[in-house]
Amino acid sequence: MRSIRLRSGVAGAAISLFGLSFAAPAGAQPQRPECVAPAQPGGGFDLTCRLAQTALKETGTLERPMRIVYMPGGIGAVAYNNIVAQRPAEGGTIVAFSGGSLLNLAQGKFGRYNVDDVRWLAAVGTDYGVAVVRDDSPHKDLASLMATFKENPAALVLGAGGSVGSQDWMKAALTARAAGVDYKRMRFVAFEGGGEAVTALRGGHIQAYMGDAAEAVQMLEGGAPIRILAVYHNERLPGRLAEVPTAKEQGYDIEWPIIRGYYVGPKVSDEDYDWWVEAFKKTTASPQFADLQRQQGLFPLNLIGDDLDRYVKERVKLYAEQAKEFGLIK
Repeated sequence: MRSIRLRSGVAGAAISLFGLSFAAPAGAQPQRPECVAPAQPGGGFDLTCRLAQTALKETGTLERPMRIVYMPGGIGAVAYNNIVAQRPAEGGTIVAFSGGSLLNLAQGKFGRYNVDDVRWLAAVGTDYGVAVVRDDSPHKDLASLMATFKENPAALVLGAGGSVGSQDWMKAALTARAAGVDYKRMRFVAFEGGGEAVTALRGGHIQAYMGDAAEAVQMLEGGAPIRILAVYHNERLPGRLAEVPTAKEQGYDIEWPIIRGYYVGPKVSDEDYDWWVEAFKKTTASPQFADLQRQQGLFPLNLIGDDLDRYVKERVKLYAEQAKEFGLIK
C-alpha cells in the first residue's frame, strides 16, 4: 500500500490546514494501539487492519504506531472468543471483522458468544457479490443464465472459493432460489480461492463463478476472459463496473454485501470507545481515506458507532433467516 504524501510548494500551508481539519479526537489516545487480524498475514483481515493502520496515521488521527497481531481460526471465531473472554476491557485493541464473520455468527459458529457480546466500532468499506461467466459464454445477461438454470439445474455448474455455508455458497444458493430452483438441486464446486475458481471457469469445468466485485475487476484488468453478468447490490457500482447492471435491474432480488470493519471488547470503557468512534469519523471523512479505500478495492460504506451496531445486528438477523431457509441451522 503506498503512502500518501503532501507535495508542491504549499506543503507547509497544507500541513497547517490538515492539522486543523483532522486533529486527533479529544480524550486519551491508546498507549499501545493494535489491530487484531483473525487470520494469517496476507488475507482480507490483514488488509482491513493495514487500512486502519495506514489511514489513522496518514490523517494524523493516531500519533502512536499501530501494530497488527495475527490470530487465525474459524473466520474470526478464535479472535472473537479471545477478546470477549480474555481481553474484554482492552481499550487500545480493535479487531477486524468481515461479512463472513457475521454469517458465521448467524450460524452459531462462534461458540457461546453472539452478536451482542462485543462493541461494534466502525465499517471502512464493502465489496459485493457478482455472477461471472466466460467471455464466450452463451449467457449474455443474468436472465439467460437463470433460464438455463431453471430449465435444467444439472446443466449449470456453479463454482466459488468457499465451502457449503460460506458467503460464496450463500451467493450460489440465493441465485438458485431467485431462479426458482431448489438449492439442494444446484451443482456447486468449492475451490480454495477465487483464482482456482476462475481457472476452472476458463477450462469449462464450471459454467458460472460466484465471486466478488473487487476481485472480478482485478481479473478483468489482468486480461482474464470473463464477463460479469450482474452485481449483487441494489445500485450499480462506480468505475470499471458502472455498465454492469444489478441483479435487481434484471428482475432478481439478490443482494450480497461483504462488509469490512472493526469491533472492540465488551467491557471497553465509554471513554476509550468514544475515542475510537471520533477517530474513525475524522479519518473516514478525509479524502486521503477515500483514496486508500479505493486502493484496497473497497466501495464506500462508512458506518460508525451506533450506525454500525444497527447494521450488523440487522445483517446477522437476516443471515440467520437465510441460513434456516437453506438448512444450515435449525
